Amino acid sequence: MSTKVPKVTFNNGYEMPIIGLGTYARKAEPGQYRQAVEWGLETGYRHIDTASVYKNEQEVGEAIEKKIRDGLITREDIFVTNKLWNDRHAENDVIPALKESLEQMKLDYFDLYLIHWPVSVNAKGEDTAIDYIETWKGMEKAVKLGLVKSIGVSNFNEEQLERLLRNAHIKPVVNQVEINPTFTQHQLVNFCKGKSIVPVAYTPLGLISEARPEFIGKDVIKTDPKLGEIAEKYGKTRAQIALRYLTQRGIPVIPKSFSKSRIEENFNIFDFELSKEEINIVDSYNINHRCVPGKVFENCTYYAF
Repeated sequence: MSTKVPKVTFNNGYEMPIIGLGTYARKAEPGQYRQAVEWGLETGYRHIDTASVYKNEQEVGEAIEKKIRDGLITREDIFVTNKLWNDRHAENDVIPALKESLEQMKLDYFDLYLIHWPVSVNAKGEDTAIDYIETWKGMEKAVKLGLVKSIGVSNFNEEQLERLLRNAHIKPVVNQVEINPTFTQHQLVNFCKGKSIVPVAYTPLGLISEARPEFIGKDVIKTDPKLGEIAEKYGKTRAQIALRYLTQRGIPVIPKSFSKSRIEENFNIFDFELSKEEINIVDSYNINHRCVPGKVFENCTYYAF
């Protein structure tokens, strides 16, 4: 697939493809991550997103290595994001954690490295209250050592970003947060853009991709006839409309899938454009519903929500 994927430019001049392949799964069979990333790279994805806590770095790295060996891509062709987990937030723990991830993936550097959550915990999941400002110092060292090209954060709120910006020597390039049609996050998105921080959407399909019982009755984007009409008009699926809605707002998306057809479908969103009226229709599905509330961290000092 030779789709030309738009890119966003960071405040440090580096670029990132506006669509990436997410690799998180609650459960996955051995080899499933590797296969998904291989399919993704074959489809045309050049942005792969993982994290140490996903426990899939080795497989994701093997898929990248295979496609480089096959001649499909070079390392320079692809953009790889990884994330620091909450139990490695002490300044002196950041570089060792990062090096472990690089080793797992057999890479020399990451294009983007994120603080996964502003909270810090120990191995038992108990709050250790390490200030994310301290963690950021370790992240800045990673840039100076050439282990990462760009650094950013994930799941930070406005106040936390504001405080980080006041204390940072190197500005974060992104804030990766949940954004989708049922959780549009306009205020946070506008705040990030105003600070030259790119808002990146994880769980970009929101309730489309969730089938848990507590969401029944809230999944209007699955059932609303107006969205069905828009999808039909462009010969697309509801999921493709949802992803296009976000990219037209200038928000990079990281949809995940372990099905070849869905991986291809999610990527195929750049050959049509939604009208302002259609954008407004998708916008109207907002119910401020967070699919990933991180409740397990709600008693932590730096819990963001």
